Amino acid sequence: MSRNTAVNSTPVALATALASFEDLWSPRIVTRVNDYDVRVAKVAGEHLWHAHDDTDEFFLVIEGELRISLREEGTERTVALPRGSAFTVPKGVEHRPYAPSGASILLFEPTGTLTVGDRHEEIPAHVDVTTGHVLDV
Repeated sequence: MSRNTAVNSTPVALATALASFEDLWSPRIVTRVNDYDVRVAKVAGEHLWHAHDDTDEFFLVIEGELRISLREEGTERTVALPRGSAFTVPKGVEHRPYAPSGASILLFEPTGTLTVGDRHEEIPAHVDVTTGHVLDV
């Protein structure tokens, strides 16, 4: 049974999942819930400004602190998410996650959602433009 196409049938420790890779801004699919991926990622520094036209994006900070800059109705604001905090970016809202000191996060989004959204700035070479990688633990 491929973890990329089916729900995990065994428990997954998030600490073990996060210890299994080093790539930044390159989520791993932990499991699926209906048509949604549950992904974990390590992040540090800035991601890029982007928006998801058809879906909200859920963030849960496992370790560290994540900040998300948002552009809404002609204004820009930043939310700070310390460890244990959750936040949902509404669909269509341009946003840029960043973690000055690094963080580990959990994302919940529809299967196939691109890590750089539907509308985005130029993609830096270090950004893995995928829909998540199969967790290999």
